[in-house]
Amino acid sequence: MPFTPFHLGPGFLISLTFLSFIDIPTFLIASVIIDLEPFLVLVFHLNYPLHGFLHSFLGGFIVAALLTMVMSKIRRYFTPLITFFKIEQNFSFKKILFSSICAIFLHILLDSPIYLDIRPFFPFEFNPFYRSTVMPGLILYLICAWCFIGAILVYIIRLFQYKIKIRKLST
Repeated sequence: MPFTPFHLGPGFLISLTFLSFIDIPTFLIASVIIDLEPFLVLVFHLNYPLHGFLHSFLGGFIVAALLTMVMSKIRRYFTPLITFFKIEQNFSFKKILFSSICAIFLHILLDSPIYLDIRPFFPFEFNPFYRSTVMPGLILYLICAWCFIGAILVYIIRLFQYKIKIRKLST
C-alpha cells in the first residue's frame, strides 16, 4: 500500500486497545514510515523496487531502531497532543522500541501478500506470503478500513471511561 493511510487503521486500533504496552505516537509513525520508500521511488523515478529493502524484516528492524532513537528524544513533545485527546499514557524507551518494531513488522506483514516485489526475509529472494490473486489485496484493504472504524469505537469507549474517572475524582 504505497503511502496510503490504510496502515493507520490497524495502527490506531492496536495502539488504543493495548495502550499500556504501546506508545501511540510511535506506533502510528512506525505504521507508515517505511512507505517513504515507495514514495521516494515514485517521486524521483528511481531504478529501485517500489518495495525494496525497507520492506524486509531486516530493513524494517533498522528503521525501527532509528525511529526508536528519534522518538525517545522527541516523544515528550507529543504528550500535549495525546492529552488533548483525553488519553493518559506513560512512555519509556522499551515501550517506544516495542511499538516501533511491532508497527513496522505489521506493515510488512500487511503488504507482503499483495506485492510481489517485497522480500520480507531479505537477503532471501522470496516472499512466502504473496498471493497472486486480487482477493488478498481487497481483503486487506477492507480489514484496514474496518480497523479504523473499530479504532473509533475503542476511542469512544475510552472517552466514556475518562469522563467516568473525572466524575469520580471530582466527587
